[in-house]
Amino acid sequence: MSRIAEVVRNTAETKIRVVVNLDGSGQSKLATGIGFFDHMLDQIARHGAIDLTVEAEGDLHIDGHHTVEDVGITLGQAVARAVGDRKGIRRYGQAYVPLDEALSRVVIDFSGRPGLIWQVPFTRAMIGVFDVDLVHEFFQGFVNHALVTLHVDNLRGENAHHQCETVFKAFARALRVAAEADPRAAGVVPSTKGIL
Repeated sequence: MSRIAEVVRNTAETKIRVVVNLDGSGQSKLATGIGFFDHMLDQIARHGAIDLTVEAEGDLHIDGHHTVEDVGITLGQAVARAVGDRKGIRRYGQAYVPLDEALSRVVIDFSGRPGLIWQVPFTRAMIGVFDVDLVHEFFQGFVNHALVTLHVDNLRGENAHHQCETVFKAFARALRVAAEADPRAAGVVPSTKGIL
């Protein structure tokens, strides 16, 4: 079964195309116009073993907010479409990822209910020209449209770049586990309710 999805989202503020292959090898083609954001999206592809294409044109003359949030929305829609009815997946995933002094934990549940718990005390407001507030907006957009519950905790860190990178890497690893096929539950919805 192919777990590939393409979503195009066009608004007055952004034009975005996302293609995901949940059973990929970590290849990425990224062009959001925001270099640091592309670097973070590359972490999702590489460490999530997801083939990911993101093409985005946004109102960057204002700031990066609409672009980053709308990529999160579109990626969430694409992941939801690719994972389908959620039969046979592990459903839950978790990961701890360090980078030097920084350590983050991400736990995900393909619950069918959007929920974001966010505990990331960035040590500074900007990483180069990238506003760290946009990281929360990205994940909120993803959660709302992928219909997942996501707990994100940066447990320690002094360098904001390291903090952010551990969040994205841990998210990628947790997503990879949760979306994987469970060979012991093929074709079964991982819920006592029988639906997610």
